Amino acid sequence: MKDGKVVVVTGASGGVGRATARAFAERGARVALLARGREGLAAAADDVQRAGGEALVVSVDMADAKAVDDAAQQVVDAYGHIDVWVNNAFTGVFAPFTEITPDEFRRVTEVTYLGYVFGTRAALRHMLPRDRGTIVQVGSALAYRGIPLQSAYCGAKHAIQGFNESLRCELLHSGSGVRTTMVQMPGLNTPQFDWVLNKMPGKARPVAPVYQPEIAARAVVHAASHARRREYWVGGSTVATLLANAVAPGALDRYLARTNIEAQQEEGEHGGPGNLWAPVDGPHGRDFGAHGRFDEEAVSSSPQDWLSRNRGRMLVAAAAGGLGAAVTAGLRHRN
Repeated sequence: MKDGKVVVVTGASGGVGRATARAFAERGARVALLARGREGLAAAADDVQRAGGEALVVSVDMADAKAVDDAAQQVVDAYGHIDVWVNNAFTGVFAPFTEITPDEFRRVTEVTYLGYVFGTRAALRHMLPRDRGTIVQVGSALAYRGIPLQSAYCGAKHAIQGFNESLRCELLHSGSGVRTTMVQMPGLNTPQFDWVLNKMPGKARPVAPVYQPEIAARAVVHAASHARRREYWVGGSTVATLLANAVAPGALDRYLARTNIEAQQEEGEHGGPGNLWAPVDGPHGRDFGAHGRFDEEAVSSSPQDWLSRNRGRMLVAAAAGGLGAAVTAGLRHRN
């Protein structure tokens, strides 16, 4: 179905952002692609057009508030308004906290947390006067549960969670027609593990199980159309992690300390400064696409994801089933 919505996706040059842009394009959306990397953005625009959408490329560093405001204005100048804004851009450092420099930690925070703040502010500037629009914050299980080697990223995701809850309360208080929701993701097969600055002996990798980015993209598209729900959990590992953290956080601390250093590395050489200060798909780089190097082990479907997106139907079915059982039992009792 072609909906013609105007959608902004940050971090659109690769990974989840790339898959999300394509998923919206398949619905006929006009998609504004925001990122730094020239090669990735050009390829993402081609993906969108091939999928049936219309693409607008805007090169921007999400840590620059003025540039983000200008990017939003460029989208409105081109398309008249913004229906959906997806905050997804991030960067990170794989290292023990004591080996991350203050400048590196600040940069991760500015891109991964303040980039969402600046993106949300720019979106609201255009959505609030129309009293409509949806902001989707792409989160992570790490928005609730910190793990070793990713202190800067985990801190930023926790901050996004608190910021989004505060904003949501304010929008509800004012009776605004603008919605915000958050989608908490599992480990995904994206190029980020070859992009982030890695100071560990081995190559960075997601903690298993690994999911394909298209699962994340489907969840984001669904959340954009069902934003009255405060958040979505994607993947069975996300559910298990968040429930374990709620019930026994101390035990989970010890488990992660024992297992997660090794679980986030694999053998192999890595090098380069990562994408912390400059995009790896810039003028002298290449397009990395939506997928990382874990296609052989990544799963492309998730029963939990389907249940999360269809929770309302399941509740109705369960209620109907319960009512039917009660009626049958009543008839049997009468007979």
